[in-house]
Amino acid sequence: MNLTFLGTGGGLPSPQRGVSAIALQYGRDILLFDCGEGTQRQFMTASLSFMKISSIFITHLHGDHILGIPGLIQSMNLSGRTEPLSIFGPSGTVDLIKSSLSLGYFNPDYEIKVCELKPGDSTEVSGLTVKAVEADHTIPAISFIVQEPQRAGKFSKAAAKELGIPEGPLYGKLQSGKSITLNGRTIESSMVMGPPRRGRKLAYSGDTRPTDLFAEEAKCCDVMIHEATVMADLADKGLEFGHSSAAAAAEIAKKADAKKLILTHFSNRYENLEEVESEARVIFPNTNAAYDFYTFKIDYSE
Repeated sequence: MNLTFLGTGGGLPSPQRGVSAIALQYGRDILLFDCGEGTQRQFMTASLSFMKISSIFITHLHGDHILGIPGLIQSMNLSGRTEPLSIFGPSGTVDLIKSSLSLGYFNPDYEIKVCELKPGDSTEVSGLTVKAVEADHTIPAISFIVQEPQRAGKFSKAAAKELGIPEGPLYGKLQSGKSITLNGRTIESSMVMGPPRRGRKLAYSGDTRPTDLFAEEAKCCDVMIHEATVMADLADKGLEFGHSSAAAAAEIAKKADAKKLILTHFSNRYENLEEVESEARVIFPNTNAAYDFYTFKIDYSE
């Protein structure tokens, strides 16, 4: 499970930053969160294939989060895509995609499935559960919680030896959850396997004022991605326009008991992000300010 930040700017692109787009690689698929203008080119620069995108998740319909969709759809078509593409977003997403398909007067040769999500809705994609959570922005907006399924518990070789099970294929059967018969005895998988282990969890705020609801939904996440449009001295101005400061994002990560905080969606007034990062680290030390093409591997916690 790998994250690549394809655009980390808020509002409009700059020479240093594209606008919002985050790729989550899981297995052979990519889930794309937001799709600011020029996202397909950012994929190329990052040496990622936009043809592997299985789903696009849109937090809200401001231009810096959606204007890359028409170009991406057309680039996929020109590159010979045949696999269906799923697009999820808040109310208005269906009309957005219809409008996007009218640009350039073309019809894609692959199916595009569009689904509007309300806060509380969940969907299953690429083996992951993605839940929409209400955000607090100036227009209807949602945040996303991504949850991996539970994993099997740890295999106890000591327990297997104690039961007289020889090393080899029988171990594999037990690890896959099957029971075996050995010398007339039935040995259940649970006799050599530990309790199930939770899967990895990712929380992405999108554009939002800081909310306790997001902290609750993101509880114990492995990674929280939170917008940090401004620093604390401009927090009131940020709130006025539906945004968070770096310090406020850190407070949310702390409330959520997150393991890692990654900041994004920075105002162009901040060319150097060291101060932004430092502001958050005072409150939540395990913080990084993302930059375009920053990558992070989400490891298992146990």
